[in-house]
Amino acid sequence: MEKIILKAEVRNELGKNPNKHSRREGKIPGVVYKGGKGGTNIMVDKQELWHVMHTDAGENVIITLNISGGDKKVEKTVIVKEIQAEPVHDQVLHVDFQEISLTEKIKVNVPIVVKGTAKGVTDQGGVSAQALWELEVECLPTEIPENIVVKIDDLELGQAIHVKELKLPEGVRAVVDPERIVVSVHMPKAEEEEVKEAVEGEEVAEPEVIKKGKKEEEEEVAAEGEEAAAPKEKE
Repeated sequence: MEKIILKAEVRNELGKNPNKHSRREGKIPGVVYKGGKGGTNIMVDKQELWHVMHTDAGENVIITLNISGGDKKVEKTVIVKEIQAEPVHDQVLHVDFQEISLTEKIKVNVPIVVKGTAKGVTDQGGVSAQALWELEVECLPTEIPENIVVKIDDLELGQAIHVKELKLPEGVRAVVDPERIVVSVHMPKAEEEEVKEAVEGEEVAEPEVIKKGKKEEEEEVAAEGEEAAAPKEKE
């Protein structure tokens, strides 16, 4: 396992204005949590954080955080738990780290990568739809997969691949509903609507025939209605 080191400094000044000042200087405010307890306030270099988050390990990279600025230098093993970003310019505003032990299992989200083209698309005119883009799993930090590959070449029209059918690495366990659909192949929406309309048309065909059989009765009812309406118009 590659050791990724990220330098950090203890953040003594808290609040909106100090955080803005830190960002202007290229520093990102953050917090290191452990077991849901109160955390350590830190800040990290913006560019260094970007490089750490763009390794082959992706978002689940295991980081050795070297924290200075306190009574003594502290080294913590962490993963990135959450990144808060400004939506318009996608600028990082804050980062939460979770302190971990390499010998204790943790829960993380792993990206799902769909590969291939389904038979139901190439041979049967269907379309494929990915319903699940990441999978929450439980495993040791050292066993976190970079991604989970799902091959769909043999998937036919009307079929789907569920969580329980995924091939996960040894030691990795999915912690979501095993019946959840990951990817499926179905008819294009336009065709589905045409079929639905055709079926609905068949369902109302029989009542229409019955109404036609009562044409004379309907005409009588209509005439009576007109006669009843006439006095009201005069009023």
